[in-house]
Amino acid sequence: MRKLKQVNHLVGLLRPALEDIQGRHASPVVVDAGSGNAYLGFILYELFLKDAEGGVLLNVEGRPELTQRAKERAGRLGFSRMEFQTAHLESAQWPERIHLLMALHACDTATDDALAVAIQKGADYVAVVPCCQAEVATQLKEGRAAVEPTLSLLYQHPWHRREFGSHLTNVLRALTLESFGYQVTVTELTGWEHSLKNELILGRRVHRENRQARAKLEAMLGAYGVRPKLTRLLGVEPASSTPAPPAADITRTTPV
Repeated sequence: MRKLKQVNHLVGLLRPALEDIQGRHASPVVVDAGSGNAYLGFILYELFLKDAEGGVLLNVEGRPELTQRAKERAGRLGFSRMEFQTAHLESAQWPERIHLLMALHACDTATDDALAVAIQKGADYVAVVPCCQAEVATQLKEGRAAVEPTLSLLYQHPWHRREFGSHLTNVLRALTLESFGYQVTVTELTGWEHSLKNELILGRRVHRENRQARAKLEAMLGAYGVRPKLTRLLGVEPASSTPAPPAADITRTTPV
């Protein structure tokens, strides 16, 4: 029931994007990257594609047993324009044109793979709910950041580093989308009682690029000494920065 609530809420948030692409394209291509059991895909097909004249919904999932199960269910339901591919996101075969790409709880760098595909294919819309971000937290642990020593205390402890790393990861993802021409909204998917992986990043492509956002992205990568997979895939380099003074230079005071 928790999963159903999440999916239904996401469908409501995706409705404007789906109605827009259906209004502008005779056969829109919708992709669910890391689709799992394809629950989101089935609901979207039922509501938006089943009675439409055109449109394809491609589900990409790395676990063959889930792909087969969903494919059989689509056959029983007569969802003939619901397609399935068994592949990990980094090695999948993608359509030449994607109008909406979504990834619900694609784990760690799989969300980066999905975002990179959306950007590279010029998707009109992208929607991701990230999950289990660990890569940036690991990079923070290596201590290459040039931030002020007091700021680095925000991720000194492992638990804080995981949380801060997750937050930083999603900030960088949103900035990356903006730098490649997307208007971005970051919001809550559902209440915390339904899921701890709850952050929804929505993007709508409005420009070819945004140089101001690109400069901010490069500066942040340089300041924190991180380079997540998404920026590596897209060739975004961190700006050079002056190393911060060592932590020992911090003037410590007695707590109040």
